[in-house]
Amino acid sequence: MKQLVKPITHAVLALGLAFSANTMAAAPSKILFGSCGHQDKDMPIFDTINKEQGDLFIFLGDNIYGDTNDMAVLANKYQKLGAKPGFKTLKANTPIIAMWDDHDFGQNDIGKDYPHKEQSRQIMLDFWGEPKSSPRRTRTDGIYTSYMYGEDEQAVHVIMPDLRWNRDALNHVSELEYYTKRKLNNQGPYSPTEVKGASMLGEAQWQWLEQELKKPAAIKLIASSLQLLPDFTGWESWANFLEDRNRLFALIKKHQVNGVIIISGDTHWGEISKYQQNLDYPLIEMTSSGLTEKWKDVSPNKHRVGDYTHNVNYGDLSIDWQQADPSISLKLKGIDAKVIMQSAFSLSSISPYK
Repeated sequence: MKQLVKPITHAVLALGLAFSANTMAAAPSKILFGSCGHQDKDMPIFDTINKEQGDLFIFLGDNIYGDTNDMAVLANKYQKLGAKPGFKTLKANTPIIAMWDDHDFGQNDIGKDYPHKEQSRQIMLDFWGEPKSSPRRTRTDGIYTSYMYGEDEQAVHVIMPDLRWNRDALNHVSELEYYTKRKLNNQGPYSPTEVKGASMLGEAQWQWLEQELKKPAAIKLIASSLQLLPDFTGWESWANFLEDRNRLFALIKKHQVNGVIIISGDTHWGEISKYQQNLDYPLIEMTSSGLTEKWKDVSPNKHRVGDYTHNVNYGDLSIDWQQADPSISLKLKGIDAKVIMQSAFSLSSISPYK
């Protein structure tokens, strides 16, 4: 196992799973990530991922497809993932951190009204090796967390919001509008909520997130289970809760947060998005989805850079710390490890604030 995190107990190192949110670690040079893996399907992509020898792997959500009110069924589905040979190898050799999305939270597109979220939380955190003393197990408002790797000019701060526990109801369009307009344009059945104050995060998590954004780090990696930058897809995304998305953008400007990069999952397709409206530098998001799942009817996205893919994929965020101005590459890779799409830029290009 790579010695990424220090100090840490040998017991946790043996697990190779979740690490304390306040643990300092060596700066990672290669962070791999992905989402949307169905436990009942073969996952040969793990064999490719394991050859990468990443410093860290981030599971972005829909890590299993639970979709149940039966907690025994949910736990069994995690065990199916845990039994995959490729997953076992990944767990043994690479540090892993994880957030959930709707299908591993409990049900498709579900939010705060899911009745079994407390039991689901414990099952999820048990599987990912979260310490029994972790605040993720007892917070009244979700399992959001963060991890700091490296120090000073090489610090990478991974921020993982929980977009399920507190999420208010979605705004559905009528069946007539969906079938006569949306579906024909590869868009989903939701519209931005018009309820003032509606949120995915809830106020307590927002206060936490603001404090996390203020912590010094060279790179702020926001690991979001849902797409953040696309304006509108009709499916679940930050754009369905515009107050949340606008609030995040405003906080980045207010606190002059350098180095924000976004990775996301959920969609069953992969793409790169770029957004700079009313911001001081461009935000770049790579969506990696899925490890097994595919979706042919890809939604429009005016912020998309280049093409999309609906083949299985994983993400690779690599940082060359040896350069005076570190170079960063975001690559989406297929099952053969070949690059499907990429975006390369310097750290200074996303760090305008002194």
